[in-house]
Amino acid sequence: MTALIRVDTQPGRERPLVIVCLAMLVAICWACLVFRALRITTLDPSALSGAAMGSAQPPYRAPELVLVLATWGAMLSAITLPAATPVILLFAHINRLAQGSPFPSVGTIVFVFGYLAAWVGFGACATLAQWALHDAGALDTGMAIVNTNACGLLLVAAGLYQWTPAKHACLQHCRAPLSFVLTGWRPGLWGALRMGCTHGLYCVGCWWLLLLLLFAAGVTNLGSLLGLAALVMLEKLLSGGAVVACIGGLGLVAWGTLLLFP
Repeated sequence: MTALIRVDTQPGRERPLVIVCLAMLVAICWACLVFRALRITTLDPSALSGAAMGSAQPPYRAPELVLVLATWGAMLSAITLPAATPVILLFAHINRLAQGSPFPSVGTIVFVFGYLAAWVGFGACATLAQWALHDAGALDTGMAIVNTNACGLLLVAAGLYQWTPAKHACLQHCRAPLSFVLTGWRPGLWGALRMGCTHGLYCVGCWWLLLLLLFAAGVTNLGSLLGLAALVMLEKLLSGGAVVACIGGLGLVAWGTLLLFP
């Protein structure tokens, strides 16, 4: 990091471009999710009533699996990228100072790619789970688990995880971008990819069980997506983010308990 010991004559030069690009990417993801949700809600009423009655749905084929994976990728990007903006901006700034390349923005793109790659890996696991649940007839047309007890157990598990040391260790890492960038700095594009993946894995460890709650509310439930995005933002950006996580955990446990013991 000795290359950082110089005067920054153009502080914050990269911020507008990075913010605009991230905003456009998040907007595209939300637009795709809204389109997907509207398309599902305008299905043939007879198909909807059949699914509500528990009739078997046709199994997923390869094109449908690709669509499910793309949907998970859009959901995870829309929820997590806004919360990751501070660390991306910090990386972009330090990368411009540390690299002698005339195109430092390439390193930032690679960092974001690595961050999203970690979430795509999680999305692939969620896709496999959705595939198994769908073909077993355990999901309705909104991709929500039809078994109330299973939803209650998932809520309780997610709420309890909010109090675990693993959750708070990952959250502390995600909330300290300066420490992560300075102590974990890796030069070059390969280093940017590794740093992005590392930070993404910590974020996956922090919020993976929260995002699996989409199976309880419905993978295409826009209200649940917005609620989870807000909770992730509050945990990541507020000074009392750890307290927010604990309070949210209590709420989830209470909600799940009501479903298990109505």
